[in-house]
Amino acid sequence: MNPRTCVIYNPVAGRGRAERLLKELPSQLMKDIELRPSQKPGHSGELAREAADTGFGRIIAAGGDGTVHEVANGILQSGHPETVFSIWPIGSANDYSFTLGMTEWWKRKEEKLPLEILDVDVGRVTAPGKEAYVIGCLGIGFNGMVTVEARKCQWLKGMPLYGWAFLKAMVKHFSKPRMRIRFDDKEVVIETLALSVLNGQREGNFPIRPAADLTDGWFDYMHATRLRRIHLLRYLPAMATGNLPENHPLLHLGRAKRIEVHSEAPLCVHADGEFVCVPADGVKEVTVEMIPRRLRVEIYPPALHGGRK
Repeated sequence: MNPRTCVIYNPVAGRGRAERLLKELPSQLMKDIELRPSQKPGHSGELAREAADTGFGRIIAAGGDGTVHEVANGILQSGHPETVFSIWPIGSANDYSFTLGMTEWWKRKEEKLPLEILDVDVGRVTAPGKEAYVIGCLGIGFNGMVTVEARKCQWLKGMPLYGWAFLKAMVKHFSKPRMRIRFDDKEVVIETLALSVLNGQREGNFPIRPAADLTDGWFDYMHATRLRRIHLLRYLPAMATGNLPENHPLLHLGRAKRIEVHSEAPLCVHADGEFVCVPADGVKEVTVEMIPRRLRVEIYPPALHGGRK
């Protein structure tokens, strides 16, 4: 295996700040590193597959969750489980980086803090004619439309960006189609506003399932059913702080290893902020299943899982 590191980055990540930030990194961080910029959507995944196939021992995604998703998918598709995946978080949300503790490490990168390697779970999402790996989170319904609105905003980042997109989606995309959803061996048929399926803690900067663990072999989910707009406004602070109610009759929290969704209306689904499908695609069925300990990642242990106690 090539001991060198390949850094794959999106030049426009972080609202165009990525390339400038990489040029300003400390020299010790750039030792034995090869930079490879992506040129179009999906290109980061191609670069990651090529890097893994040519034996790079460590591949870093420098960017936001979109770049992270593509690079991780490229590594997973390459069939080289020994390849180590890492993140330099210079995007807008950095949800998966937060889970790995790398967001905190990045703030202190000049201190040369030690990192460790951990084998973590991933998900696989399939829909008619589509398949992708999910490393951090999957959002169905309203959550997908929040991602649509976030993509339109160029002047915010982080929690303000997704808070704004949340409010925009609440006004423009508030629909609750009837869905049949199977959580392992339990099936429900109900009007559904949103379904969040999480491997990490956050979706769009919101710590929806703060107890989620990357190595326990389970997804943690949040299923919002017949909520009204007033409910969303009421529980927005709870979403922002990771304190959603555990026993709400219209908001169900749980765990599963396989989730199947069949909707009466076309779905909007994102995986790690990248679209699996949008309503115009006409997709009404999607399945996500757990694959334990499938990806080898670099972590900063003191801040793993958000640094929870």
